[in-house]
Amino acid sequence: MLLKHPSIMFVVTSLLAGCAVGPDYAPPELSASKHFVGQSSLGKQEAIDEANLQAWWEKFGDEQLTRYINIALKQNLDLAQATAQVTQAQAGLGAASAALLPAGSISGQVARSYQSIETPLGQVLNASPGFDRHGSSYEADLNASWELDLFGGLRRDREAALAEYQATSAGVAATRLAVTAQTASIYINIRALQTRLNIARKQVETQQEMLAMINLLYSKGLAAERQVHQAQASLVQSQASVPALEASLDATLNALDVMLGTPPGTHREELITLVPIPATPEIIGMGTPGELLTRRPDLIVAERHLAASNAKIGAAVAEYYPKLSLSGLLGSATSVAADSLFTSGANQAVGVFGLRWRLFDFGRIDARIEQAKGREAEMLAAYRLAVLRATEDVESAFSTLVKREQQATILAQGVGALRRAREASFAAYQQGTASMIEVLQVDEGLLLASDRQVLAQAESAIAAITAFKALGGGWQTDSERP
Repeated sequence: MLLKHPSIMFVVTSLLAGCAVGPDYAPPELSASKHFVGQSSLGKQEAIDEANLQAWWEKFGDEQLTRYINIALKQNLDLAQATAQVTQAQAGLGAASAALLPAGSISGQVARSYQSIETPLGQVLNASPGFDRHGSSYEADLNASWELDLFGGLRRDREAALAEYQATSAGVAATRLAVTAQTASIYINIRALQTRLNIARKQVETQQEMLAMINLLYSKGLAAERQVHQAQASLVQSQASVPALEASLDATLNALDVMLGTPPGTHREELITLVPIPATPEIIGMGTPGELLTRRPDLIVAERHLAASNAKIGAAVAEYYPKLSLSGLLGSATSVAADSLFTSGANQAVGVFGLRWRLFDFGRIDARIEQAKGREAEMLAAYRLAVLRATEDVESAFSTLVKREQQATILAQGVGALRRAREASFAAYQQGTASMIEVLQVDEGLLLASDRQVLAQAESAIAAITAFKALGGGWQTDSERP
């Protein structure tokens, strides 16, 4: 009659089936468009070019940049911390896996005793014929225990630990992606600051020449005093920009050394030579929004956290059910003599079937389950938000890249026009139809336009770096995907 009770029948059925309670995880289905909105402006590329994304920094054609990124991938300390976290997560997975297996131990002891005859027990024993106050005992045992995971609580714990380990592994990939992108951006900024500093120094020289020319004309009564003051003010502004650029360059050089895991100043000498800003590479093989789910490591991290939270619901539900365990002892014990150990008379064995069931405690279990479900809902929202932001990152990066390239092209045309104007004004000066002041003013405008062009070139290159990062490239091969 007892087995006809529904709850008892459910327990018996579960015992026989060995099921894992709680919801089984299924990745959420997310709707994604077939193409990025900004994809058409960069060229329609439907297939993923893995080679283009894996080592995107090589597309800049700068050997020094490639070398620095390789150094950063080996020595960066943020990456070292993330790698150490993987070791910790792997140990947690090992502990969760070991909980599913039987545990065994070997124990042994040798004891030597000397009985007091002044105690009640000693007085009684002392009255016995042949009592010996000296005593010895020997024991050696093999112990084993095993919790039977009939309802899957331990398996759900291991499932959660596995998902957390995979999330940590993907976190290393995310850190690696951030390190490569940041190293490349810092390098581009260094080259841009060096070029701008060179332009600023030339601008100072040009305005010094202009001030000298105006002072000469003023001394001859051919220029007004206000022109002298205007030239002095322009010169001071240009001179003030030089220390600011030098400070920014020093800070950026130090930042590069820290990214490479070296003390500030280590690579300064290598970067003294002025070289052009690397040209912005073409982005191909961008794939589709749906492919970001398997390529961007931060999305893999979010999805694995969701899987772990789902498994923890099952671990919490398993607390409703009894815990069953088997344990045993096989050994030998004697108090006669050591040579009698392991004889048939000294053998001993114990077998235990254990049951532990949390009764009158379901309120706490209910609370834990609700907490686990709330955590899963939080992780699901976090994952969906991460997917939206990933798509936003790509779209914004594409837009910025296109607009910065357009800006750089326009400014390059402006610089070309100013160069032609400078040639024309210098020719007019040689013919006596224009003054040197007009030539110097054109030079000043040319230098200012050149500075803006350098900024646009650097921002275009950094926008390409941001786009590569947003696409999730540069951290993995097929064998490295979690």
